[in-house]
Amino acid sequence: MAMIPRSAGARRGGPAFDFVLILATVVVAAIGVVMVYTATRGTLLAAGEDPRLYVKKQALYVLLGVVAMVAFALFDYRRLEPFAMIIYWLTIAALLGVFVIGSTANGAARWFTIGPLQLQPSEFAVVGVIVAVAAYCDRRQEEGLAWRDVFKLLILAGVPIVLVMKQPDLGTAIIMLIVLLVMLAVAGLPIRILVMLLIAVALFALVAVKSGILHHYQIARLTTFLNPHSTSTDPNVQSAIYTLTESKNAIGSGGLFGTGLLHGAQTNLGYVPEQQTDLIFTAVAEQLGFIGSVALLSLLGLISWRVLHAAGRSRDIFGRLVCTGLFTFVAFSVFQNAGMTMGIMPITGIPLPFVSYGGTAVLAFFLAVGLALSVGARRRMR
Repeated sequence: MAMIPRSAGARRGGPAFDFVLILATVVVAAIGVVMVYTATRGTLLAAGEDPRLYVKKQALYVLLGVVAMVAFALFDYRRLEPFAMIIYWLTIAALLGVFVIGSTANGAARWFTIGPLQLQPSEFAVVGVIVAVAAYCDRRQEEGLAWRDVFKLLILAGVPIVLVMKQPDLGTAIIMLIVLLVMLAVAGLPIRILVMLLIAVALFALVAVKSGILHHYQIARLTTFLNPHSTSTDPNVQSAIYTLTESKNAIGSGGLFGTGLLHGAQTNLGYVPEQQTDLIFTAVAEQLGFIGSVALLSLLGLISWRVLHAAGRSRDIFGRLVCTGLFTFVAFSVFQNAGMTMGIMPITGIPLPFVSYGGTAVLAFFLAVGLALSVGARRRMR
C-alpha cells in the first residue's frame, strides 16, 4: 500500500474556515456603514459640516476590523492560553490608564485618543476577561470548579467590572457579568453554586440601587422602560422617557417596508438622541421597515449561531469556553440593543454589533469573530 505523504495529510488537516460566518459578518458591517451615513447626514448638513464625516471613519473602522478578523482567524487560538494572564493584566492596565491619560466627555473617562481615532478599552476588556476565565477553567477541568475557584474567578472578573463601572460604563459591565455567569455554567459549575451566584447578583443589584453606587441617571435609564408613562418631573427620568418615546416613534414610522434610505423624518431631523451609536437600530427600522429589521436581526442571529457552533465543535475546553463567552458577548449585545429601542429592555450604552458607530466596538466584535473562526477552523487539527 502506498504511503500518504505527510504534507498531503497536513493539508487535509489544515484550517477550514467558516465562510458563512465571514460573509454574514462583512454584510452586516456594510449595512452598518450605510446606516451610520443615513443617521448622521441630516444633522451634519444642518450644522454645515461634511455629511460624510462619520461614515468615512466608520468605513475605516470596518476595514481595520476585517484585517483584525483575518489576522486572528489565521492565528492559532491555543497559543493564547499560556499568555492569558498577561492579556488580563494588560486589560487592567488599559482600564486604569483611561483615568490617568484618557479622554473625558460628559463626565465619563473611557477613551484613549490616538490622532483622529478614539479607542475605548472597556470593549476589548470583555474579550480579555473571556480569555482569562476560559484559561483558568481549562486548567481546572480535571479537578472541577469548587468554591475556592468561584471566589478566584469572581475577583478575576470583578476587578475589570468595577473599573468599567467606575468610568462609568454600566452597559459593558453588565455584559461582562452575564458573560462570566454563562461561561461558569458551561464550565460545569454545580447548579447549587450557580443558583447562589444568581441570588447574590440580584442582591448586589438591589444594594447598588439603594446605596447610591449607581448614578441617578443610570437608575432612571434602567427603570424607565418599566414605567414609560411616568409623570415624574425628574430630568433624568424625563430624558429617558423622551429617548424611549422617540425610539418607538422611529420604529413605528417604518411600517412594513420602511420609508426608504434617507427618507425617514425621525432620522433625518435628528429626533432620536445619539442615533448613530446606541440607538442605530431605530434608523434601520424606520428606513428599512419591519422586513429590513428582521433581515438584519436574522443576519446577526446567524453570526451568533455560527460562533456558538464553533464552541460545540471545539476540540478542547479552552476553545469551547472562549467561543461560549464570545457568543454571549455578541448575542446579548444584539438582544439588549434592539430590545431597549423597543422598550422591552432597559436603556444602556450597549452598541449593536458591527452596526453602531464606534471604532473600538467594531474592532472588538471583529476580533471576537476572528477568534471564533480560529477555534472552528482547528477542530480537526492534531
